Amino acid sequence: MPFRLPAPALAALLIATALGGCGGGAAPLTFDLAALPPASRPVAAARSIVVAEPVGIQPLEADRIIVREPGGALSFIGGGQWADRLPRLIQTRIIQSLENSGRLRSVSRPGDKIVSDYQLISEIRAFDIAAGAGEAVVDISAKLIAEGTGRVAAARVFRSRVPIAKVDAANAAAGLDGALANVLGDLVRWVNTGR
Repeated sequence: MPFRLPAPALAALLIATALGGCGGGAAPLTFDLAALPPASRPVAAARSIVVAEPVGIQPLEADRIIVREPGGALSFIGGGQWADRLPRLIQTRIIQSLENSGRLRSVSRPGDKIVSDYQLISEIRAFDIAAGAGEAVVDISAKLIAEGTGRVAAARVFRSRVPIAKVDAANAAAGLDGALANVLGDLVRWVNTGR
């Protein structure tokens, strides 16, 4: 008489076999983005800012590192990903950088229910590797909106390009982190001084 597995054991064996074939590749490396360091001499606090999560086109809404080919086609770098969805990660680094400047009374998110003078809204226009140029490209537009009136108090586009040695996950992440650092430096100065 042939040996037969009970139905639950057979189902478990089939699932384990199917899952065993799925894990062939190594887990991708996870990269973070850095905020600006704390200011050495903070100045008297002035305004309160609410920082909204940036918006962007659909590929920028994920945690993937994007490559833009010379013809405009978008692809993702294998073997690497961001530590969070890109808009949420950038929002967090903007908040931390503004806090670290020591020049604002408070910096918060819209859901924090903190009364503020201005809301900072932004759009990620580019956050990718330009493969043809071998550059990390960060392009973010920002607006300061006066709370209560909805008036645009100031608007500006911040751009940075940083050369990278090779189009791979580690070089791409380092290049984009460097380009974002340049953008954050300009953005923090602009929010704090209005210029």
